[in-house]
Amino acid sequence: MDGKNQFKLKDEYGKETVYDVLFTFDNEETSKSYIVYTDNSLDEFGNVQVYASVYYKGTDSTKLDPIKTDKEWKIIEKILETIQEEIKLQASDNIEGNIA
Repeated sequence: MDGKNQFKLKDEYGKETVYDVLFTFDNEETSKSYIVYTDNSLDEFGNVQVYASVYYKGTDSTKLDPIKTDKEWKIIEKILETIQEEIKLQASDNIEGNIA
């Protein structure tokens, strides 16, 4: 990782894609570092596509490894759900604050 909020990866065909880093976190239980990121593309339902991988903290490499276990996916999904709830609460607080 280059310390910025974006990074580039090449696919198996050599096509380069720029990704925005949403957040990173370390998990003591798995002893791994994770990165959650997006290319801002939309899925068939109009939702922004979000990806997650294992990354190697403190290196300049953009080598990412796939998440292999259901347990790891559940950890990431729980964090994403918590963030989404916080965003919804902030949005509703902002709307209520503007009405008052």
